[in-house]
Amino acid sequence: MTEWSGGSFGERGQCVLAPNPGIMSLDGTNTWVLREPGGRRSIVVDPGPSIARHLDAIEEASGPVAAVLLTHHHYDHSEAAREFAERMGCGVRALDPAYQLGSEGAHDGDVISVDGLEVHVIGTPGHTADSLSFHLPADGVVLTGDTVLGRGTTVVAHPDGHLGAYLDSLDRLHRLADEHELKAIWPGHGPVIDDALAVLDHYIAHRHDRLAQVEAALVGLDVAAISPEELPRRVVEIVYADVDQVLWGAAEMSVRAQLAHLGHTEFGPRSGFPAAQ
Repeated sequence: MTEWSGGSFGERGQCVLAPNPGIMSLDGTNTWVLREPGGRRSIVVDPGPSIARHLDAIEEASGPVAAVLLTHHHYDHSEAAREFAERMGCGVRALDPAYQLGSEGAHDGDVISVDGLEVHVIGTPGHTADSLSFHLPADGVVLTGDTVLGRGTTVVAHPDGHLGAYLDSLDRLHRLADEHELKAIWPGHGPVIDDALAVLDHYIAHRHDRLAQVEAALVGLDVAAISPEELPRRVVEIVYADVDQVLWGAAEMSVRAQLAHLGHTEFGPRSGFPAAQ
């Protein structure tokens, strides 16, 4: 397994790794500090958990902070956002108003400029309804939060996660990587990815393969005789038979999203979530 401890990347990025490793958070949450060379102020993306020594490390790396940005609302990314922003005297910009501090949010198409640094906001729903990615054209990179991880693949957890939107978001990121010749992906967990297109190709193929496996599993099950509560676990036992059972809980959440995408009405409508534009 690749060792990962954060560090400096490109001309504008520094990753401060949070001390919250786990099954779902991998090595820990990647807090990204972005600053234009020669710039006085920085942007901090995903301050992560409320751990004093982590917030101290972010402040040491960041200096004055113009804004905190959130890729999405999950606790391991957002818990310390308000606390850190208040400490630094700035706002929190997020898609979900519940996580904002101040009058400015973050929406698809926004360009956030700080001392010459430009961060382009890209709506990438699917992992969560409020998932955003952040494109740094000057460094040729995109910060993906949990939409693309530095190791393994992400969970699309029903009901907040929606597979159709997630597939659209992967396609959108693939177009971005292709059209702008992105050098790298800076993820929310795990190491930096140096070949953006290859990893996005893998992610897209993996999702379609898993969906086909779920469809095949349904064909082999007597679905009418299985309760909606039991069906996702029965599918997991077939499709994820080769996966460590400690991960089956997360797999079951993804299966629920896949079943909703396939039109099983007890898990939600197939077209009930807006795709990325």
